[in-house]
Amino acid sequence: MSHKECCDAGTKTGPISFPGTYEPNTPWKLYNHLIGGIPEDIEVTDVCLGSHWCYVEAACGMGVSMLVRGGASRTYRQDLRGMKLREVAELSKSWSFPEATIGVAALNAWYAQPDKLDALGAVYEEPVELPDGSIRKLDAFETYREEYAGKKVVVVGHFPHVERVAEVAGLTVLERSCTSPLDVPDPACEYVVPAADFLFVTGTTFTNKTAPRLLDLAKNARVIMVGPSVVMSPFLFRWGVEALAGSCVADPEKVRTAVKIGAGRLFGEALRMLMVKAPR
Repeated sequence: MSHKECCDAGTKTGPISFPGTYEPNTPWKLYNHLIGGIPEDIEVTDVCLGSHWCYVEAACGMGVSMLVRGGASRTYRQDLRGMKLREVAELSKSWSFPEATIGVAALNAWYAQPDKLDALGAVYEEPVELPDGSIRKLDAFETYREEYAGKKVVVVGHFPHVERVAEVAGLTVLERSCTSPLDVPDPACEYVVPAADFLFVTGTTFTNKTAPRLLDLAKNARVIMVGPSVVMSPFLFRWGVEALAGSCVADPEKVRTAVKIGAGRLFGEALRMLMVKAPR
Protein backbone atom coordinates (compact mmCIF):
# COMPACT_ATOMS: atom_id res chain seq x y z
CA MET A 1 0.00 0.00 0.00
CA SER A 2 1.44 3.37 -0.98
CA HIS A 3 1.55 6.35 1.36
CA LYS A 4 -1.47 7.80 -0.44
CA GLU A 5 -3.73 4.79 -0.17
CA CYS A 6 -6.79 4.75 2.03
CA CYS A 7 -7.02 2.31 4.86
CA ASP A 8 -10.09 0.86 3.12
CA ALA A 9 -12.23 1.49 0.10
CA GLY A 10 -15.10 3.87 0.66
CA THR A 11 -18.48 2.43 1.51
CA LYS A 12 -22.00 3.69 1.14
CA THR A 13 -23.49 4.20 4.58
CA GLY A 14 -26.80 5.99 3.96
CA PRO A 15 -29.07 7.74 1.46
CA ILE A 16 -26.34 9.97 -0.03
CA SER A 17 -24.08 8.00 -2.36
CA PHE A 18 -21.98 8.53 -5.45
CA PRO A 19 -21.62 5.33 -7.50
CA GLY A 20 -18.17 4.85 -8.97
CA THR A 21 -16.38 6.67 -6.15
CA TYR A 22 -15.84 3.80 -3.72
CA GLU A 23 -12.78 2.07 -5.17
CA PRO A 24 -9.44 2.69 -3.47
CA ASN A 25 -7.20 3.06 -6.53
CA THR A 26 -8.72 6.29 -7.82
CA PRO A 27 -8.45 9.96 -6.80
CA TRP A 28 -11.60 9.39 -4.72
CA LYS A 29 -9.44 7.59 -2.15
CA LEU A 30 -8.51 10.97 -0.69
CA TYR A 31 -12.17 11.83 -0.09
CA ASN A 32 -13.09 8.33 1.09
CA HIS A 33 -10.39 8.36 3.73
CA LEU A 34 -11.38 11.80 5.01
CA ILE A 35 -15.03 10.78 5.17
CA GLY A 36 -14.22 7.44 6.76
CA GLY A 37 -12.36 9.18 9.58
CA ILE A 38 -15.60 10.67 10.91
CA PRO A 39 -17.34 8.56 13.56
CA GLU A 40 -20.63 7.04 12.46
CA ASP A 41 -22.75 8.27 15.37
CA ILE A 42 -22.42 12.08 15.16
CA GLU A 43 -25.56 13.95 14.06
CA VAL A 44 -25.81 17.20 12.14
CA THR A 45 -27.78 19.87 14.00
CA ASP A 46 -27.73 22.76 11.50
CA VAL A 47 -26.65 23.60 7.94
CA CYS A 48 -26.59 26.91 6.12
CA LEU A 49 -25.40 27.51 2.56
CA GLY A 50 -25.12 31.27 2.24
CA SER A 51 -24.22 33.57 -0.64
CA HIS A 52 -20.47 33.33 0.05
CA TRP A 53 -19.92 30.78 2.83
CA CYS A 54 -21.33 27.61 4.29
CA TYR A 55 -21.37 26.15 7.76
CA VAL A 56 -22.29 22.71 9.03
CA GLU A 57 -22.87 22.33 12.75
CA ALA A 58 -22.87 18.96 14.50
CA ALA A 59 -22.63 17.53 17.98
CA CYS A 60 -18.83 17.67 17.70
CA GLY A 61 -18.63 21.31 16.57
CA MET A 62 -18.94 23.59 13.55
CA GLY A 63 -17.07 23.60 10.25
CA VAL A 64 -17.01 26.13 7.42
CA SER A 65 -16.13 26.31 3.74
CA MET A 66 -16.24 28.93 1.03
CA LEU A 67 -19.06 28.59 -1.49
CA VAL A 68 -17.96 27.36 -4.92
CA ARG A 69 -20.56 27.98 -7.58
CA GLY A 70 -21.27 25.98 -10.71
CA GLY A 71 -20.72 22.37 -11.62
CA ALA A 72 -23.53 19.87 -12.11
CA SER A 73 -27.14 20.34 -11.08
CA ARG A 74 -27.98 19.73 -7.45
CA THR A 75 -29.37 16.31 -6.61
CA TYR A 76 -29.69 16.29 -2.82
CA ARG A 77 -32.15 18.89 -1.56
CA GLN A 78 -33.46 17.16 1.55
CA ASP A 79 -33.20 18.53 5.07
CA LEU A 80 -29.76 17.49 6.25
CA ARG A 81 -30.45 18.21 9.91
CA GLY A 82 -30.60 15.01 11.92
CA MET A 83 -28.54 13.10 9.38
CA LYS A 84 -25.19 11.60 10.34
CA LEU A 85 -22.22 13.89 9.81
CA ARG A 86 -20.32 11.21 7.92
CA GLU A 87 -23.25 10.91 5.53
CA VAL A 88 -23.41 14.66 4.90
CA ALA A 89 -19.64 14.66 4.31
CA GLU A 90 -20.29 12.35 1.33
CA LEU A 91 -21.49 15.50 -0.45
CA SER A 92 -17.83 16.57 -0.74
CA LYS A 93 -17.72 14.15 -3.70
CA SER A 94 -20.60 15.83 -5.54
CA TRP A 95 -19.95 17.43 -8.94
CA SER A 96 -22.50 20.04 -7.92
CA PHE A 97 -20.08 22.46 -6.32
CA PRO A 98 -22.64 24.00 -3.91
CA GLU A 99 -23.39 20.48 -2.66
CA ALA A 100 -19.67 19.79 -2.38
CA THR A 101 -19.29 23.03 -0.41
CA ILE A 102 -21.64 21.57 2.20
CA GLY A 103 -19.67 18.34 2.23
CA VAL A 104 -16.35 20.11 2.83
CA ALA A 105 -17.90 22.11 5.69
CA ALA A 106 -19.10 18.79 7.12
CA LEU A 107 -15.55 17.42 6.98
CA ASN A 108 -14.31 20.44 8.89
CA ALA A 109 -17.05 20.08 11.46
CA TRP A 110 -15.06 17.03 12.54
CA TYR A 111 -11.44 17.82 11.66
CA ALA A 112 -11.24 21.56 12.39
CA GLN A 113 -11.87 21.36 16.12
CA PRO A 114 -9.44 23.06 18.53
CA ASP A 115 -8.78 19.96 20.63
CA LYS A 116 -7.71 17.97 17.56
CA LEU A 117 -5.68 20.86 16.13
CA ASP A 118 -3.94 21.64 19.41
CA ALA A 119 -2.90 18.00 19.66
CA LEU A 120 -1.22 18.41 16.26
CA GLY A 121 0.76 21.44 17.44
CA ALA A 122 -1.39 24.18 15.91
CA VAL A 123 0.08 27.68 15.83
CA TYR A 124 -2.54 30.43 15.76
CA GLU A 125 -1.93 33.51 13.61
CA GLU A 126 -1.28 36.92 15.07
CA PRO A 127 -1.55 40.28 13.28
CA VAL A 128 1.64 41.87 11.94
CA GLU A 129 2.43 45.26 10.44
CA LEU A 130 3.61 45.22 6.82
CA PRO A 131 6.17 47.66 5.39
CA ASP A 132 3.38 49.84 3.96
CA GLY A 133 1.89 50.27 7.43
CA SER A 134 -1.07 47.97 6.85
CA ILE A 135 -1.97 45.26 9.34
CA ARG A 136 -2.68 41.70 8.31
CA LYS A 137 -2.60 38.26 9.79
CA LEU A 138 0.70 36.40 9.89
CA ASP A 139 -0.52 33.94 7.29
CA ALA A 140 1.29 31.20 5.38
CA PHE A 141 2.57 33.56 2.70
CA GLU A 142 4.26 35.73 5.32
CA THR A 143 5.45 32.76 7.38
CA TYR A 144 7.30 31.22 4.41
CA ARG A 145 8.44 34.48 2.80
CA GLU A 146 12.15 34.12 3.61
CA GLU A 147 12.16 30.47 2.54
CA TYR A 148 10.61 30.98 -0.90
CA ALA A 149 12.62 34.12 -1.70
CA GLY A 150 14.42 33.60 -5.01
CA LYS A 151 12.44 30.40 -5.75
CA LYS A 152 9.67 29.42 -8.17
CA VAL A 153 6.31 29.78 -6.44
CA VAL A 154 2.90 28.71 -7.74
CA VAL A 155 -0.21 29.85 -5.93
CA VAL A 156 -3.57 28.24 -6.71
CA GLY A 157 -6.12 31.02 -6.30
CA HIS A 158 -5.57 34.78 -6.38
CA PHE A 159 -5.32 35.50 -2.67
CA PRO A 160 -5.33 39.03 -1.22
CA HIS A 161 -1.80 40.50 -1.11
CA VAL A 162 -0.42 37.68 -3.30
CA GLU A 163 1.56 40.37 -5.13
CA ARG A 164 3.88 40.44 -2.12
CA VAL A 165 5.12 36.99 -3.13
CA ALA A 166 6.18 38.40 -6.51
CA GLU A 167 8.39 40.96 -4.74
CA VAL A 168 10.83 38.23 -3.71
CA ALA A 169 10.06 35.16 -5.87
CA GLY A 170 9.14 34.05 -9.35
CA LEU A 171 5.36 33.85 -9.01
CA THR A 172 2.66 32.23 -11.09
CA VAL A 173 -0.96 32.36 -9.95
CA LEU A 174 -3.38 29.73 -11.23
CA GLU A 175 -6.81 31.32 -11.39
CA ARG A 176 -10.09 30.25 -12.98
CA SER A 177 -11.00 33.90 -13.72
CA CYS A 178 -7.80 35.73 -14.62
CA THR A 179 -7.77 39.41 -13.63
CA SER A 180 -4.07 40.14 -13.04
CA PRO A 181 -0.89 39.92 -15.15
CA LEU A 182 0.28 37.36 -12.58
CA ASP A 183 -2.67 35.06 -13.37
CA VAL A 184 -2.76 32.17 -15.81
CA PRO A 185 -5.80 29.90 -16.35
CA ASP A 186 -5.93 26.87 -14.12
CA PRO A 187 -5.29 24.25 -16.87
CA ALA A 188 -1.73 25.62 -16.84
CA CYS A 189 -1.21 23.58 -13.68
CA GLU A 190 0.04 20.71 -15.82
CA TYR A 191 2.86 22.94 -17.08
CA VAL A 192 3.87 25.07 -14.09
CA VAL A 193 3.30 22.98 -10.96
CA PRO A 194 5.91 20.25 -11.72
CA ALA A 195 8.61 22.95 -11.90
CA ALA A 196 7.57 24.76 -8.72
CA ASP A 197 9.69 24.93 -5.58
CA PHE A 198 6.67 25.99 -3.48
CA LEU A 199 2.98 25.37 -4.12
CA PHE A 200 0.31 27.19 -2.13
CA VAL A 201 -3.10 25.61 -2.73
CA THR A 202 -6.49 27.10 -1.87
CA GLY A 203 -8.76 24.90 0.20
CA THR A 204 -11.52 25.23 -2.40
CA THR A 205 -9.65 22.65 -4.48
CA PHE A 206 -11.27 20.05 -2.23
CA THR A 207 -14.63 21.33 -3.43
CA ASN A 208 -13.89 21.57 -7.15
CA LYS A 209 -12.02 18.20 -7.08
CA THR A 210 -8.66 19.49 -8.34
CA ALA A 211 -6.80 18.77 -5.08
CA PRO A 212 -5.74 15.16 -5.85
CA ARG A 213 -4.25 16.06 -9.24
CA LEU A 214 -2.47 19.17 -7.94
CA LEU A 215 -0.88 17.13 -5.16
CA ASP A 216 0.22 14.51 -7.68
CA LEU A 217 1.83 17.21 -9.84
CA ALA A 218 3.66 18.76 -6.89
CA LYS A 219 6.14 15.96 -6.25
CA ASN A 220 9.09 18.37 -6.38
CA ALA A 221 7.49 21.20 -4.40
CA ARG A 222 6.91 22.09 -0.79
CA VAL A 223 3.12 22.18 -0.54
CA ILE A 224 1.11 24.41 1.78
CA MET A 225 -2.70 24.35 1.73
CA VAL A 226 -4.22 27.73 2.52
CA GLY A 227 -7.60 29.19 3.43
CA PRO A 228 -10.69 28.57 5.57
CA SER A 229 -11.84 25.68 3.34
CA VAL A 230 -8.73 23.57 3.96
CA VAL A 231 -9.72 20.22 5.43
CA MET A 232 -7.62 20.14 8.59
CA SER A 233 -6.77 16.45 8.55
CA PRO A 234 -3.23 15.15 9.14
CA PHE A 235 -3.94 12.47 6.51
CA LEU A 236 -2.98 15.13 3.95
CA PHE A 237 0.61 14.94 5.16
CA ARG A 238 0.70 11.49 3.57
CA TRP A 239 -0.14 13.18 0.26
CA GLY A 240 2.94 15.37 0.42
CA VAL A 241 1.41 18.41 2.12
CA GLU A 242 3.87 20.15 4.44
CA ALA A 243 1.47 22.50 6.21
CA LEU A 244 -2.26 23.13 6.61
CA ALA A 245 -2.95 26.85 7.00
CA GLY A 246 -6.67 26.80 7.66
CA SER A 247 -9.20 27.84 10.26
CA CYS A 248 -11.34 26.77 13.15
CA VAL A 249 -14.53 28.37 14.43
CA ALA A 250 -13.93 30.75 17.32
CA ASP A 251 -17.47 32.11 17.67
CA PRO A 252 -20.28 29.94 16.26
CA GLU A 253 -22.91 32.67 16.62
CA LYS A 254 -20.85 35.13 14.60
CA VAL A 255 -20.31 32.46 11.94
CA ARG A 256 -24.05 31.85 11.74
CA THR A 257 -24.73 35.57 11.34
CA ALA A 258 -21.95 36.13 8.79
CA VAL A 259 -23.05 33.19 6.63
CA LYS A 260 -26.74 34.03 6.75
CA ILE A 261 -26.37 37.72 5.83
CA GLY A 262 -23.46 37.23 3.45
CA ALA A 263 -21.22 39.67 5.33
CA GLY A 264 -19.56 40.19 8.66
CA ARG A 265 -16.08 39.91 10.08
CA LEU A 266 -15.84 36.23 9.32
CA PHE A 267 -12.04 36.09 9.43
CA GLY A 268 -11.32 38.54 12.22
CA GLU A 269 -13.75 37.47 14.92
CA ALA A 270 -15.76 34.43 13.88
CA LEU A 271 -12.81 32.29 12.78
CA ARG A 272 -9.29 31.71 14.07
CA MET A 273 -6.66 31.18 11.40
CA LEU A 274 -3.96 28.70 12.27
CA MET A 275 -1.25 26.48 10.87
CA VAL A 276 -0.45 22.83 11.48
CA LYS A 277 2.79 21.40 10.09
CA ALA A 278 3.67 17.83 9.25
CA PRO A 279 5.87 16.09 11.82
CA ARG A 280 9.53 15.97 10.90
